[in-house]
Amino acid sequence: MDEITTSATKAKTAKNMTDSFGLSKNAMPQLEVPAEFRQMIDKGVAQARDAYAKAKAAGEEAADLLKTTYATAAKGATGYNLKLIEIARANAGAAFDYAHELLGVKSPSEFIALSTAQMRKQFDIAFAQNKELFALAQQVATEAAEPIKTGVSKALNRAI
Repeated sequence: MDEITTSATKAKTAKNMTDSFGLSKNAMPQLEVPAEFRQMIDKGVAQARDAYAKAKAAGEEAADLLKTTYATAAKGATGYNLKLIEIARANAGAAFDYAHELLGVKSPSEFIALSTAQMRKQFDIAFAQNKELFALAQQVATEAAEPIKTGVSKALNRAI
């Protein structure tokens, strides 16, 4: 309660002081702003609005660019992961086939021949699979970088 009373007292004191000096709100002198100064302010405000609009547009473009890039990269990563699963399934199948063939081996020389053939076959398959994965990874990287490349190129062309 004391704070409310103190605030009211301060407000009355300030009002009495301005009234005693003849400085009421209506009696404040009006300053006239020169036309050149007003034009300069208007020009500055217009430039600030223009800069804001350009920055907003650039921000929206950047957000769209990131969204497109992310979607492309996610799609590529999904394709890459599906290829890995396919390769794992093929390799597991080959391992079971090899194990089944081993059950029919009757001599050590037949075991060595079968193992050597299996290793050669698996080496060739692994080489082909790695080559395919590398090509797929390269394609994903290229596709993911394309929106960024296009966006940067557009931005540079506008800036020039």
